[in-house]
Amino acid sequence: MSQKGLLSTLRRGTSRMLRVLGRPARHAQGERGVVLEPYRGYGSCKEIFLIGRAFWQSPPERAARRSELGGDLHDILRRIVRRAVPDATVTASFAGTQLQTQTDRDGYFRIHLRPERPPPRRDEWHEVELRMDEPRPVRATGQVFIPPEQCRYVVISDIDDTVMHTGVANKLKMLWRLFVEDAGHRVAFPGVAALYRAFHRGRAGNEGNPMLYVSRAPWGIYDVLEEFFDRNRIPIGPILFLREWGVSWKSPLPRKAEHHKHELISNMLALYDELPFILIGDSGQHDPEVYRQIVAEHPGRVLAVYIRNVSCDERRIAEINGLAAAMAEAGSTLLLASDSMAFARHAVEHGLLHADALAEVAAESEAVQAPAPSGSPRRVQHRSPQATARAVEEGELERILEETDDRGAPPDVVVEPDRQQEAHRG
Repeated sequence: MSQKGLLSTLRRGTSRMLRVLGRPARHAQGERGVVLEPYRGYGSCKEIFLIGRAFWQSPPERAARRSELGGDLHDILRRIVRRAVPDATVTASFAGTQLQTQTDRDGYFRIHLRPERPPPRRDEWHEVELRMDEPRPVRATGQVFIPPEQCRYVVISDIDDTVMHTGVANKLKMLWRLFVEDAGHRVAFPGVAALYRAFHRGRAGNEGNPMLYVSRAPWGIYDVLEEFFDRNRIPIGPILFLREWGVSWKSPLPRKAEHHKHELISNMLALYDELPFILIGDSGQHDPEVYRQIVAEHPGRVLAVYIRNVSCDERRIAEINGLAAAMAEAGSTLLLASDSMAFARHAVEHGLLHADALAEVAAESEAVQAPAPSGSPRRVQHRSPQATARAVEEGELERILEETDDRGAPPDVVVEPDRQQEAHRG
């Protein structure tokens, strides 16, 4: 690329970044400096959950007195200098029931409401009215997702390096990909949007299966991720269970959150206690460790775990091996793969998706010129859950992962008991 072309690309990227970073300030719900910002919630007919934040934000500058660049910079400044509204009372109204809660020191409020009457089941999304009287009166409307009666399972997915390639190990790359690259380039895992739409529809096509997304990123980038999901037609679902980093001048490092994902997933299992779960993550961070613990604590609740293979580090392979043994012992399935087509094929074979999903995922992958998907996965599959787990513990999975194809990538691997032999023995 020429120097002129590089400068033009940087200008476009910087302009796009400024627009995105300033968007939350422009779209926040509130007047006269006080804002109530609800995030998408989730629930059942018996109880709902919703998180939001109250903060001070300076009013927008008059459009006639600013340029586009100046307006973007002003909106970013409004976002940076936000001050939390702590210890304020927020009142939530839903399905004939009211609940009051207090904001915490960072201005966040959490609504856990049990409605007196069940909400109507004709819609998946339901409105929650929010009101704060002090320090200034302000109202907002939140949304919660309640699964329809015909849903069959719940999908919980990581975001970073699972839905989109953020490269969390390299913070500069992560920030560039997250805030600068346009929507088309942010989907570094081709076919994932079509795959997740298929999971939401389910095998019957109208199941409305909940899609829950978990990340350790801060709530401050909620709007950025929401826009990313919307532009790429990824089912938003009860979006983005993030966390407050608690960064300040006195404490410049994010608060630790080792148990963040585990607690969230456990809460979801308790809420949707009559539904099985599918867990999707990646091999690069701590998903295998978290999912292994979940499978051990909730036997029989996890149908399958899909891990996107983004790391060949020996330490990560050891953790995947532990997860595989736990999944086999539970009689469930682990699929370790590098492309969305492998996940789609497996889900169709196991009756989780309609066969039409294969063509949709393939078409979306080809549209972005993705590498050709790998062939049939290798299998660690034996006559019983115990025999399959023992084979994993004896190193069968690790030996398979040491192999590579002509691209230098390890093969896709399925770890599960042999269903036919189990049925025959039964």
